[in-house]
Amino acid sequence: MKAFQLVAHGEPGRFALRDVPDPSPARGEVVVRVRGCGLNHLDLLTEAGALPIPIVLPRTLGGEIAGEVAAVGAGVVEWRPGDHVAVQSNLFCGDCEFCRRGDESLCLNGVLLGVMRDGGFAEQVLVPAAALVRIPPAVDFLSSAALTLAASTAMHMLTNRTRVQPGERVLVIGGASGVGSAAIQIARGLGAEVIATGSSDAKRALASRLGAGAVVDSTRSDWPAEVRRLTDKRGVDLVVEHVGGEVLEQVFGCLARGGRVVTCGATAGRRPRLDLWPFFVKQQQLIGSYGRTHRDLTATLEWAADGRLRPVIHEVVPLAEAGRAFDLLRRRQVLGKVVIEP
Repeated sequence: MKAFQLVAHGEPGRFALRDVPDPSPARGEVVVRVRGCGLNHLDLLTEAGALPIPIVLPRTLGGEIAGEVAAVGAGVVEWRPGDHVAVQSNLFCGDCEFCRRGDESLCLNGVLLGVMRDGGFAEQVLVPAAALVRIPPAVDFLSSAALTLAASTAMHMLTNRTRVQPGERVLVIGGASGVGSAAIQIARGLGAEVIATGSSDAKRALASRLGAGAVVDSTRSDWPAEVRRLTDKRGVDLVVEHVGGEVLEQVFGCLARGGRVVTCGATAGRRPRLDLWPFFVKQQQLIGSYGRTHRDLTATLEWAADGRLRPVIHEVVPLAEAGRAFDLLRRRQVLGKVVIEP
């Protein structure tokens, strides 16, 4: 089969489209014929060797996979060839205390698909059967590939790590991103008023179309003050943050007393500074969020099937041109998601 593999780290890294052996499932495993795989900032971090995780090269990246079952290993009874499936990218052991209580995002033995083992920028991928979720008939492969990782991350943030309440004001950072575009829709679906940020006219326009009542220009140094102006100086109840660095520092200037920040990323830096005095005086919360659970991914696809959550697909790129897709994301030219189609 064909696989688009990272062979050397860098910004950009060095990739090669290679012929590799077809995978064969062992007990409890399934081979999925990939019909679409979303590209994410995680792939850029892996490309650059910027993750605090040892990565063995060559590596097939890509964790946001939708496809159909091609073959099943011994002991797999719940899946059959031809089944339409999405893959939960944070692979889990199923045996630790957290997995046993249904919180696979905290698995003590978790493995990142497309980082620590080969992922979906290939014609086929080998995964544990436990990582599969059935795609509803109303959701096509490309839509699933644009929602499976990023949108389920947002679902985990807004319905698991914290819970959006009707009437709350929610600030979504980077409303045109994969996580941001989903977070706007989920927050609105849960009854919140949404403010978003965007760094270009096109990104701000997209955030507005998705349901943000106001969108501020994140390239302006005073954008947090604009958020406070929009909320009559009160601030927002919740910030959905996935950038880190200085942005995480700034969002506390947008936050109401008793408000909370839920964060899932650090592309702009892992060591932001936090002024503790206003943080505890205003009784604010900083909540970490990582990955997703089976319930989160199932809910994401159910929302998509019901029309409450729609994917934003910037472009579908063939596997042979995956390098161009990386370049688009690296240059911040993507609205929503780029999907690789083998």
